[in-house]
Amino acid sequence: MNRRAAVLFAALGIAWGVPYLLIKVANAELVPSVLVLVRTALGALVLLPFALARPEVRRSLPVLARRWPALLAYTVTEIVGPWLFLTRAEHDLPSSTTAVLVSAVPVVGVLVAFATGRAERMGALGWSGLGLGTAGVLVLVGFDLGTGQLGAVAEMALVVVGYAVGPAVLARYLSDLPGPAVVLASLVLAAAVYVPIVALGPGLPARLPSAGVLGAVAALAVVCTAGAFLLLFALIGELGPVRATAIVYVNPVVAVVAGALLLDEAVTAATLAGFALVLAGSWLATRRPRVPAGAPGQRPAPLTVEA
Repeated sequence: MNRRAAVLFAALGIAWGVPYLLIKVANAELVPSVLVLVRTALGALVLLPFALARPEVRRSLPVLARRWPALLAYTVTEIVGPWLFLTRAEHDLPSSTTAVLVSAVPVVGVLVAFATGRAERMGALGWSGLGLGTAGVLVLVGFDLGTGQLGAVAEMALVVVGYAVGPAVLARYLSDLPGPAVVLASLVLAAAVYVPIVALGPGLPARLPSAGVLGAVAALAVVCTAGAFLLLFALIGELGPVRATAIVYVNPVVAVVAGALLLDEAVTAATLAGFALVLAGSWLATRRPRVPAGAPGQRPAPLTVEA
């Protein structure tokens, strides 16, 4: 890994590791639907000039419009649903716990691949990974959380499933299109979905939120949404899509450290044990077997949109 790739990798690990902390801060004054609306709308506005500056993105927009059912399915499973349920769950769960639970996405992604008939042969290590990942989640739920938090855990289950299904939709129907075009269109579509939800529901806040909350929302939209995607595309250009997927193992580490240092969240033995089991399980379950020399390579799975 060269110096530029290392810097991009570290920056993206932070940008996708701190959203859990920022969501926790914003939750103090904003209802979940308003937070998701502002995040998607502002993120789309920031990403818009960078994406449209690319000729391949402009050329792909008519194709995206024709494939609107696939784009809608991807947007709902990857952004509209998960970002709302994640924000709701953080009212009852520590930000570090939500990050560890989200890190189980690769394990669930393997199960989604089986369900859709697109699974690869796993072998003993792959099945061991599924077992370890499941055990890690059970450790978190059984030893680190109370019965009053089970509703939030159920919401996190929907988040994880959505994050696992979204890339499957992307790989099957939209993988031939530029990533910036798909992300920009998804953010715009998600914001459009939330406009009537907010208008008919809680409405916008009656007064301006505090400076801390406004800063958290701005960072969430500009740095962790628009900025993170620009970093991701640059990182893929440096490392390729397969090696870039290693970023999913860095994000929860950043989230746990940020929650402990900035929010005084407790890091218990169960948190650490569940964290280790989930990450080990995710690595084993998604570990690709060595491809013999001369054999055709396999297409890497798309990266998920992080929190």
